[in-house]
This record gives sequence, structure tokens and C-alpha cells, in this order.
Amino acid sequence: MFSGIIEVLGEVRSMASSESGARISISAGELMKGVRLGDSIAINGACMTVVAFEGSKFEADISPESLRMTNLGGLKAGDKVNLERALALGDRLGGHMVSGHIDGMGKIRDRRADGDSIWLTVEAPAEVMRYVVFKGSIAVDGISLTVATCDEDSFSIAIIPHTSEHTTLTAKRDGAVVNLEADLVGKYVEKLVSPHAQAARADSTQAGGDGVSMDKLKEHGYA
Repeated sequence: MFSGIIEVLGEVRSMASSESGARISISAGELMKGVRLGDSIAINGACMTVVAFEGSKFEADISPESLRMTNLGGLKAGDKVNLERALALGDRLGGHMVSGHIDGMGKIRDRRADGDSIWLTVEAPAEVMRYVVFKGSIAVDGISLTVATCDEDSFSIAIIPHTSEHTTLTAKRDGAVVNLEADLVGKYVEKLVSPHAQAARADSTQAGGDGVSMDKLKEHGYA
């Protein structure tokens, strides 16, 4: 489990691809203090396992599934990456609960200045947008951020100067691909509520009703 608070900007030293996936080597500086074999480190928000380390560098194996679902496959030597170690019990949860399991990839559509902040608009697939809500949380390349606006296929986030300086986000150009992880709580709520909602719709249909709709809510003054 992670919090979406980036600890260090790492640098890719090498990326070796094979039929079984890829192995990435990253220079992580002070992040390596206390790191052990098998520890979890989020790379651009994707949870990876430390399979080797020496000095200020560590290596991780990237599975074919992770290469398909994340932007890690596009990394090359010299690229900067956002790094965060897994939380320990008792740590402050400065961002929000982040699993490190990427739901999909988005694309930076545009940006605009707003005082000292930079607003980024990110296009996202439907499977991610279904969990994106106004003022909710979302992890973008591993960074815990607040949704400032959202519509059917995109959302906007405001990046403060500290986040700009300590992450890769505002250095990315329009069109750049970013990893997205939706709020974990929303997924569990949907999973728990969905069977009851389906049962309620079935009962309504059997009773001759047409279920709950926006028209019905408006008819009774609720929308």
C-alpha cells in the first residue's frame, strides 16, 4: 500500500526487454536507505518488487501485463520516474490509499497556468472515469491528486509548485501517457452495492415498475 506522496525522483539507468517481460534498473538515491530484497517500490505509481540492489540503485522485473497496462514499457535510460516505498504501519497517510495497481493509462490533453499552479487536463478511459468524482482523489503516475473538474472522458488537476518541483508530471508534454489509479474505496463500494442494485431493479421490473431513472427522479422533485 502507498499514499501517493512521491519520495524521490529516480533516474532510469537501463531497460532490458525480453520475451518474458523486462528488467529495469533505477538510480534512487536516498530512497535506498533500508531497502531490502523483496521490498515494494512504486515506479510511476506501479507497484514493483526489488529483485536486486547495490548502492543507490535497484532492479525490478516488469511482467508483460504491467508493460501492457502501464507506461513503464516506454521508459529509456535517463528518464526520470516518480518513486515511493510501500507504507509501514504507523506512517502518516499524507495522500490517499493507493494500491500500486494501475487501472489504465490516460493522456495529457492540455495545460494552463493558474497563479503559481498549473492545471492539467487528462483524457482517461471509461473504466477509470466511472470512479472519478469532483473533489475526489486519483493517482496520476503515482501522485495523489485532487480532481478539480471532470466530465465524461477527462478530468483536470491543479499542480502546485512543490509537486511540480518534486515529480515528473509538469515536465511531461501534451500527449504524454500517464498511469492512472482510481480511488480504491470507490471500487469496493461498487462491488458491494452492485448485487443489491441489480436485485432492486429485478424486483421493480417484476412489480411492473421501470426502476429508478433521471426522469422518475425529476417527476418526484429529486433532480
